[in-house]
Amino acid sequence: MISLATISLAAAETAGHAETAWWQDTALWVSLAFLVVVGVFAYFRVHKKIGDALAKRAQRIADELDHARRLREEAQELLAHYQRRQREAEDEAKSIVEQAKRDAKRLAAEARDKINEQIERRTKAAEDKIARAEAQALAEVRGQAAELAVEAAREIIRKRMDQGAQAAMIDKAISDLRAAKLQ
Repeated sequence: MISLATISLAAAETAGHAETAWWQDTALWVSLAFLVVVGVFAYFRVHKKIGDALAKRAQRIADELDHARRLREEAQELLAHYQRRQREAEDEAKSIVEQAKRDAKRLAAEARDKINEQIERRTKAAEDKIARAEAQALAEVRGQAAELAVEAAREIIRKRMDQGAQAAMIDKAISDLRAAKLQ
């Protein structure tokens, strides 16, 4: 080891100072403090403790980085899963919309067909009602015409026939009735 006197002499020469007492030399005290600190570190194995602490810290940081990496991978997997589910939901929504459109078209066609059928039935019912009304009116007109014709024939017969012709006609009707009964 280097002696303290040698260190102080070398420090004095480099500084260009006049020689001072060894206890007043600051370089000596700094060197001595340095050696004490190095000695304490060596005695208490502080360098190993510092190295162990740094290794533990490095390991903890590495573990945290691994954990963060795993979390990141899990987050990416979860994101991919949710993106797949979103795409599936969008596809399902599209298929639902398409099915709803097809159902709406089908229902509209069915409603149109039902309306057309109902219109046809009502038209036919109206035409039948009109035909019945026409037939009834025609029958009533014929009936009234027949009544008028009979009434007119009576009037004509009354005016033109005398008592003798009426009696002959009655006799003929009676004989026609007897002939009809016998047959």
